Amino acid sequence: MTAALEFHGVHKSFDGNPALVDAFFTAERGEVHALLGENGAGKSTLMNIACGLYAPDRGVIKVDGQSVVIDGPLRAGALGIGMVHQHFKLVENMTVAENIAFCHMTGAAGRRESLNGVKKRIADVSRQIGFEIDPDRRIDTLSVSEQQRTEIIKVMMGGAEILILDEPTAVLTDEESIRLLDQLKKFAGQGKSVVLITHKLREVFSHADKVTVMRAGKTVAAGKNPGDMSPGDLSRLMVGAAAESGSLEPRAGGDTVLELKHVSATRANGTTALDDLSIALRAGQVYGLAGVGGNGQTELAETLMGIRHLESGEFLLGGKQLKKPNPRQLHARGLRCIPAERYIYGLAGDLSVMDNFAVSHLANGKFGPAGWINRRAIFRGTQEVIQEYDILGATPTTRARLLSGGNAQKLVLAREMSGNASVLLAHSPTRGLDVRAYAAVHEYLRDACKRDVAILLISEDLDEVLAVSDRVGVINKGRLVGEFDAPVARDAVGQLMVGHA
Repeated sequence: MTAALEFHGVHKSFDGNPALVDAFFTAERGEVHALLGENGAGKSTLMNIACGLYAPDRGVIKVDGQSVVIDGPLRAGALGIGMVHQHFKLVENMTVAENIAFCHMTGAAGRRESLNGVKKRIADVSRQIGFEIDPDRRIDTLSVSEQQRTEIIKVMMGGAEILILDEPTAVLTDEESIRLLDQLKKFAGQGKSVVLITHKLREVFSHADKVTVMRAGKTVAAGKNPGDMSPGDLSRLMVGAAAESGSLEPRAGGDTVLELKHVSATRANGTTALDDLSIALRAGQVYGLAGVGGNGQTELAETLMGIRHLESGEFLLGGKQLKKPNPRQLHARGLRCIPAERYIYGLAGDLSVMDNFAVSHLANGKFGPAGWINRRAIFRGTQEVIQEYDILGATPTTRARLLSGGNAQKLVLAREMSGNASVLLAHSPTRGLDVRAYAAVHEYLRDACKRDVAILLISEDLDEVLAVSDRVGVINKGRLVGEFDAPVARDAVGQLMVGHA
């Protein structure tokens, strides 16, 4: 097979911190090549160089055997390189079709005709990969998984010969993931190349032809046959030792801490988001909510965060009914949130780690009164949580946007778990995280349970829901269609998720 994309001796540093050190990688045509490594190992940095977002400090890049300089995304596109990023590149106040047209529409055709053509191509690609997406929906009304589908369709419509996907199945169900990965195999079988950045080892063994592993910015294993390796082998290559995330022993839970009764809500376009939904969270228990993206999870999370008011139903926290709670009131009553989009809703990227950590503690006076904030106390407190939560690559003054996904998530967790929490909403808390960070997040949830925190885990990763939940609910079209006590039969949950009673 011809090598489609090659890196030789690539180095890259940010603010003097090396992200890539003599990295190398080769993906051939006709194959799905998995790229593994911890968060911060350099996987995304390497592929961001391929798509023109970063320039290497030194090293050689080859496309189809020819040395190239990729000085921007347009040049990458001209070379046939397309990338689906873990954190989406979408304009939120535009529709699906407009976002895709913005990238691909050319020529002098009128806007209406061009958009109609784009919509037809969206429908064609959607059918091929088994996705459902409404081209007329605005991005800011879509769930995280629906936005992911939009990104995948956008890049596939761009005519990429080398397709790079950064954690493409992180917010997809098992069924959707298998359909997408099967389509990627067909895509590679047409003489094209697929680079799959993933932390899910089962995807490597089920769909990858080759696997490369990176650690600490270096390539530690290149072009290996997955069939010659075990999950333990790959884990050890990734993190130096196999990392495991065992299941919680099911707990009955204590008193009901938070309860929603007969809650209903509609989206901005008038469609039903939540339909007579009731749910109860108990102290010391993880309630896992499983479901296909776009079935009301986002609206439920917004309701619990206080950024969406109830249209009907009751919201009870600590036994007291709340009429129109706002985020500040909920925070004061012990409700903490880990949002699905950590870089958008969880962190202020241009602020320092210490400022991001301190922001939720200012109202309670932990770092001094409003008129006199003790910056030294914030600095010391941040140093302590960096060490306690093993936030790699961080100092108190590091800008939050420079943290890798896993370490950014640890910062959000450290902040939200450091107060007197009684309820924790964890919305897709391990999305895009590697095996070590994935296990660490689950360990933090276990520790919270020991302190009698009631946890609502909203996740489209069924493995995660089943691994840590004491009780599992299934949401479909805004309704709670089933509840189970652990241990839970995977097939029973899966059938309810896709609408099969």
